[in-house]
Amino acid sequence: MKFSIKLVLSTMIVLALALGFSGFYFVNNVFETSLDREVGQALDESSILSFAFETAALNVPLKYGILPDSVVEEIASKLEMGGQGDGRLLRIADEEKNILYTSNGFTTDEGLLPQTDQHTKSYRVIRAQDRFYVHTCVSINALNRILYLETMKDVTEVFTERALGFSLYRKVTVVMLLTGMVIMLFIASLLTKPIRLLTRATREMAAGDYKYRARQISRDELGQLTGDFNRMANALEENICKLEEEIEAREEFMGAFAHELKTPLTAIIGYADMLRSHKLDEEKSIMSANYIYTEGKRLEAMSFRLLDIIVAKQEEVQLQETPVGELFAYLQEMFVEKKDTDIRFVHEEAVVRMETNLIKTVMVNLIDNACKASETGAGRDGAGSDMAGVIEVTGQKVEKGYQIAVRDYGIGIPEAEQSKIVKAFYMVDKSRARSKNGAGLGLALCAEILKIHHSELQIESKEGEGSCFSFILAPCRCKD
Repeated sequence: MKFSIKLVLSTMIVLALALGFSGFYFVNNVFETSLDREVGQALDESSILSFAFETAALNVPLKYGILPDSVVEEIASKLEMGGQGDGRLLRIADEEKNILYTSNGFTTDEGLLPQTDQHTKSYRVIRAQDRFYVHTCVSINALNRILYLETMKDVTEVFTERALGFSLYRKVTVVMLLTGMVIMLFIASLLTKPIRLLTRATREMAAGDYKYRARQISRDELGQLTGDFNRMANALEENICKLEEEIEAREEFMGAFAHELKTPLTAIIGYADMLRSHKLDEEKSIMSANYIYTEGKRLEAMSFRLLDIIVAKQEEVQLQETPVGELFAYLQEMFVEKKDTDIRFVHEEAVVRMETNLIKTVMVNLIDNACKASETGAGRDGAGSDMAGVIEVTGQKVEKGYQIAVRDYGIGIPEAEQSKIVKAFYMVDKSRARSKNGAGLGLALCAEILKIHHSELQIESKEGEGSCFSFILAPCRCKD
């Protein structure tokens, strides 16, 4: 069952109960008020009749020592006739409660008379032949006689009015419920429209349309829910895009890994088979062994780099405050024997937060790549020939922290390739990289390590003029 139908039905049930109880109370209250008024009038009329009977008895001649039954009947008849036109019914009984006079139509009900004595006045409402009466009974003291006067007042109209009131109220209630149902259907449709829009958005997204968004049509709680849903959908779409990119990158990685693994293995197997199946002279044997050794070293380097990347992604690193001077001292000592390349180290003293061993790995990879890029000399147009073979390693304080940069004046990187070189196994010049036992994993490892340090690798390069790789470590504070 739809929520809007549930809302309408629950409202109608509450409204029906409210109208039912309120209508019953209202009509019944009016009825009881009218009935009390009629009872009061019946008791007043009974008192008036008893007073009239006593007055008439006083006018009886004194020759009677006691009021005879015949006189009682005569006075009762006159009292009945005196009320002709208003439906007056009465009955008179003697001291023994034997009936002396009864009006035509008076109900022969003996329930009230036995309960009445000379000191009480009693009444009750009775039903006789589909009509309702107020039955009263009162004692009369007339000429040393105790008589009992009973009256019956017709109050059928009061009960008829109650029945008409209930009937009319039922009709009004039905009309009000039908009208309320139509109004509530309209209101429920408006109130649940955001839910229908959210349901449609959910179905569209479940069908694969992650760009679909629910339209926000209100600013209440449902409107806020719609806004939260759309924000959740945005986050979900971003995560899905990231997952798709990761899956695509993983597929590319597996393809590149298989290719890079196949190439050296093919060379190793080929030359090994040649050594195994042919008797070669010394020169060819040395050349074949050299190919096997070179490709084996490249496989070894690739396996170590892959292991480093996996560890860098999974390891939880504690960053410590370390003087930059210690890092630069290590690098100068590391590359002091690099005679064919002029590596210049310049830095400002500062203390940064880093994991020293990981940042050393980043710097060694960047400097090693710069050395390889500088071995071919200046650019193809001869630009920067005075800086050929020079590598600048600098460290300086900047607004966001401490920037470390490695600049070379080698062959540079084409602009179209710059966004791809941090991917695993990607190499701009594969033949030159393989000749240096490269596997295209160094910059990928650097990127993963810098992510741990909440930083990223910045690349500035122009083909034929050189490249600059930099990153920023933060926070930073000056050393005292």
